[in-house]
Amino acid sequence: MSSTVKRRTSAGPVAGVRATAPPPPGRRHGLRVAWTMLASGWSANQFSALLGAYRTEAGLSESTVTGLFAVYVLGLIPGLLTGGPLADRHGRRPVALLALGVNLLSTCLLMAGSVATWCLLPGRFLTGLGAGALLAAGSAWVKELSSPPYDPDTAPGTAAKRSGVFVSAGFASGGLVAALIAQWAPYPMVTAYLPHLVLAVGAGAAALGAPESRPTRARPADGSAAAADRSVPWARFWRALLPVAPWVFAAPTIGFVTLPGLVDGGLAGWRTVYAGVATAVVPGSGLAVQPLARRLATRHRTVTGIVGLLVIAAGFALAAPAAAHGQPWLALGAAAVLGAGYGLTLSFGLTEVAALAPRSQLARITSLFWTLAYTGMFTPYALAALSTAYAMPALLWSGALLAVLACAVFVLLNRDRGGVTRRSHG
Repeated sequence: MSSTVKRRTSAGPVAGVRATAPPPPGRRHGLRVAWTMLASGWSANQFSALLGAYRTEAGLSESTVTGLFAVYVLGLIPGLLTGGPLADRHGRRPVALLALGVNLLSTCLLMAGSVATWCLLPGRFLTGLGAGALLAAGSAWVKELSSPPYDPDTAPGTAAKRSGVFVSAGFASGGLVAALIAQWAPYPMVTAYLPHLVLAVGAGAAALGAPESRPTRARPADGSAAAADRSVPWARFWRALLPVAPWVFAAPTIGFVTLPGLVDGGLAGWRTVYAGVATAVVPGSGLAVQPLARRLATRHRTVTGIVGLLVIAAGFALAAPAAAHGQPWLALGAAAVLGAGYGLTLSFGLTEVAALAPRSQLARITSLFWTLAYTGMFTPYALAALSTAYAMPALLWSGALLAVLACAVFVLLNRDRGGVTRRSHG
């Protein structure tokens, strides 16, 4: 199709979009590209599972290791904020593939950090930068290639959530595999990163054959470059997503960053493996609740967000006695509940973004949601700072209360806007 056409997304009809003829349907391009999202999630969590090993094997101080973990977020946010607009302007494919290349380079630098520790700092920063750009561009690419006309067989709601599912699978696998290798393989600070290199190269090879999906914007009828911005319902975006988004990653980081460091019963010599299990349990629970998330979304667009916030509150409530008694199994149970809340709130956020964003700005709006979500990764550091004055169990109980309050605010802000049952769209 070479002429300007109207195309309908989950947000409704969007005028002024010029589309090129798609490839034959049924080729599953969305699934091929989704492997790049798995590589992104894997790269993020492989380092998290090695925090204890860097303390013992490399002799790094607690403050240094904590700082290296935080550097990831410092790279992630500019990656998200620039990757989305670049993908809307220049295309999903070039931005996503370039970001995957940065992702590969970051892992090579982390491997070099085993002999030159200064490489760890740029390695972690580039991990965040590449992951942020890949989340922004890749999420839009996967969503569009998993929707008609590229893939007419995808079930409703699947397209919007597919990138989140693959990212969660990467989170779950990367941390566990890295921890197991670090526990038993020689040269753990090198060998633990080898699986990601193989995965990223394979994901890049699979994505190379996928087509560009970005719609080409036609000239606005009124000649105004800002015409498209008026089609984004920003008021609905903020009231629906702002109360929920920070909890998306506040919950899992408590599960795999804070809780493993608070337990001690019977873990002598197994802390690295325990940390890896925790990093797998949290996103694994997020994957397990996706069928529930789909059923909730068919009832009402806000239900998934409400249930997700209440589950996160329950996870914080379980984490408090786990921290008080230092019990590993209770901590894993709390981590699993926090992971379920993560999966529900992430599913809600990605589905809502897909419903709100015009296709020509999908990557930009998606990157804004991911940015809001990743602010929650600072939660473990806030708790660590406050723990000098307050007991950690009391802080976790406070987190449970705040999650309930966030849920109440979310309901109040959206009670009159989503009164009709809305089915989720892909």
